[in-house]
Amino acid sequence: MTAAGDAPRARPALSRSPLARGVQGARYAAAQMARIAWFTGHYIAGRRFMGPLTRPGEAPYAEEFGPLDRERLKTSFRELFRADWRNIERGEYKLPREARRAPSLKRLLTQSRDYFSDARAVARRRQARGHSEVLGEGRDGGLPRYYLQNFHYQTDGWLSESSAERYDMQVETLFTGAAGAMRRQALPAIRRAIGDRDTARLSFLDLGCGTGGFLEEVKDNWPLLHATALDLSPAYLGAARRRLAGARAMRYLEANAEETGLPDASVDIVAAVYLFHELPPAVRKSVAREIARILKPGGALIEVDTIQYGDEPGLDILLENFPRAFHEPYYDSYCRTDLATLFSEAGLKRKDEAIAFLTKVCVFEKR
Repeated sequence: MTAAGDAPRARPALSRSPLARGVQGARYAAAQMARIAWFTGHYIAGRRFMGPLTRPGEAPYAEEFGPLDRERLKTSFRELFRADWRNIERGEYKLPREARRAPSLKRLLTQSRDYFSDARAVARRRQARGHSEVLGEGRDGGLPRYYLQNFHYQTDGWLSESSAERYDMQVETLFTGAAGAMRRQALPAIRRAIGDRDTARLSFLDLGCGTGGFLEEVKDNWPLLHATALDLSPAYLGAARRRLAGARAMRYLEANAEETGLPDASVDIVAAVYLFHELPPAVRKSVAREIARILKPGGALIEVDTIQYGDEPGLDILLENFPRAFHEPYYDSYCRTDLATLFSEAGLKRKDEAIAFLTKVCVFEKR
């Protein structure tokens, strides 16, 4: 049996009433405009701390790609939110939580103060190329060497509760309020992977779940889906657990993406959201093989990550300079990776892909 609102064919479509749809559309637009204004303001202020890409006296980087197409960047940004609203209208997924409830002013102010405090620390760390503090602090705890870095030059890397607490604010600020909308473009792919099946009988894995932001969207739309939140960071997994405290059919697994410990052919759908660009090339292959091992025959991988070189030629320079501005040692190699080959060699066939502003959603199926 399936619960009301979570039947296999049911879609959380908006009201048929034109007036109700207009109200919901206004709520969506107001929420997104407020988010964009809030995070864009923080982005502009934060950039002042960061300064130029090169330190005083250093020669500018030699750039491989041409100038930024600013008009295409603006158009792509607007297209993302139009696509997001169309999906909501069609019933692909629910109106997002930020359009259904007002944020806590106290929490916003706390996040703002913390963001600016850490932005100053990030700027100092970037100028000093201080990307290995967590390794020097002896925090290894059996974690792989590639993981023991201050990714994005952020304080504590992925290894503290304070880092987990500020992560969502940092990501949304980086994308000027578009991160949530980009992640949501993976939800239609999950809906197609579910098809007509009873969600209460399906298993879903969020591989590298971070603080649980994407998984929260998934469970909001399919509450009976049996979901596993897996992450290597106990602090980030703890944040996900708190975020999803009211969700049903959940379990939490602190494990390495290369060796999840899950049984062979035990998962129907795997999502990997902004995971693969954080991995060294050899590790990417190991993780791809592990995903293929745990997926059931016909199971789907929904891979959500940055666009790659050539996907949006006018934006290639953004991708080239991103790892220079923020410590992302494996980002450039990911942008050059042939994903079809990477996953095909592991036994996964590419079925579909879609561009959503600076994010690409790829769907692979286990043969």
